[in-house]
Amino acid sequence: MEIIKEQIDELNAVLKIQLKEEDYTPKVDTSLTDLKKKVSLKGFRPGKVPMGLVKKMYGKSVLYDEVNKMISESLTKYMSDEKLQVIGEPIPNEKQELIDFDTQKEFEFIFDIGLRPEFEISLSKKLKIPYYEIKADGKIIDQYIDSYTGRYGKLESIDKVIETAVTKGYIDQLDSEGNILENGIGTDGTSILIEKISDKSEKKKFIDAKVDDVIKIDINKTFSTENEIASVLGIEKDKISELDNNFQYTIKEITNFIKAEINEDLFKKVYPKDEIKTEDEFKNKIREEIKAITIKDSDYKFAIDSREKIIEKTDIALPEDFLKRWLLLKDENKELTGDKFEEDFSKFLVDLKWQLITSQIAEKNEIKVDYEEVKELAVDLTKMQLQQYGAQPDMFPQEQLEHFANEMYLKKEDEVRKLYDKKFEDKVVNLIKESVKLDNKEVSPDEFNELFTKK
Repeated sequence: MEIIKEQIDELNAVLKIQLKEEDYTPKVDTSLTDLKKKVSLKGFRPGKVPMGLVKKMYGKSVLYDEVNKMISESLTKYMSDEKLQVIGEPIPNEKQELIDFDTQKEFEFIFDIGLRPEFEISLSKKLKIPYYEIKADGKIIDQYIDSYTGRYGKLESIDKVIETAVTKGYIDQLDSEGNILENGIGTDGTSILIEKISDKSEKKKFIDAKVDDVIKIDINKTFSTENEIASVLGIEKDKISELDNNFQYTIKEITNFIKAEINEDLFKKVYPKDEIKTEDEFKNKIREEIKAITIKDSDYKFAIDSREKIIEKTDIALPEDFLKRWLLLKDENKELTGDKFEEDFSKFLVDLKWQLITSQIAEKNEIKVDYEEVKELAVDLTKMQLQQYGAQPDMFPQEQLEHFANEMYLKKEDEVRKLYDKKFEDKVVNLIKESVKLDNKEVSPDEFNELFTKK
């Protein structure tokens, strides 16, 4: 077997693999011998079918399989031995002649390969990239305080119904004379949030009412949707149209949600590990929290801007014709066509350039990612998810956080691969951040969000 490399240009080459009969015959004979032991044919005992008959039945398919296996293995070994930096995978050359496995004894396979381009990345303080720091203004601090006072607030019993009250009581269906209908619809312990009653005249019936007061209600006005009515009354939605509006509501409990006071008790609940005495200290701690959270947003925007800037500043030529053919050959479902393909191909080239850039930065700076770092990232993401659901990660021991992370991320191969990629790119971007000049800009949360909507 002989492999010949023909250099077309700096980005393209052709590999010709020439196979003679003596190259593949031993492998084919071995496969046929193994197959002969398994062939079952009427008139012959298992394993006793003559080799000539086995070759006649299976010789061509075995030859085809063994030759293709040799080609694949030889390509991989050659590219590895020659340290060829390829992009994509070898694809059949357009001048490849059809192979006739019935008559040919010698074969030539021709493959095109795309080569990784040579390029230089200039990371220095001469390169200026914006870095947006989100300032914690009064508006966002007030939003945090409002959220915390709401989270740690409580329901308190009150004497009469007010706009923000929640009542709990019984609903009973009435007959035409206003008496409770025997075997009619009745509910036990139905809660009504007064401010959710959209009809003003209906809401007015509740205001200033007290425990044990009985209110004649219009079901369709007290509750806003058919789904809600069906759920409260325990009936099918299509039965609602058959109901009249003769119902009453008996109030048995009135409560109102009271937000937590801004005092040391709240400070301790929000930040149990800190000694916070005053409201100013509380606000300063919130600023620290916001900064810790928003730095991830700032880094995300920096990653986008640095990617765009470095790609723009780095001259990378790519074997575009080869890559188009390679992508189309991979597109088994024939989804890449027309303008859509050209649009997607342009994005693919940008992604590929960034992949080449990050790989080169990682190689030069020996950037690697190990499993412990991936595990740590999974735990960090788990903490963020817990916070989104209103739970404080500090409430959970490390062992439990790791268990959550394992269930949500580390048990899933796709998620682990994403975490590796995320950690790898984070490390590369952090190195870029240290290497270039940061053009620090302080912006409000609204101004920061506008940076994304502009594009």
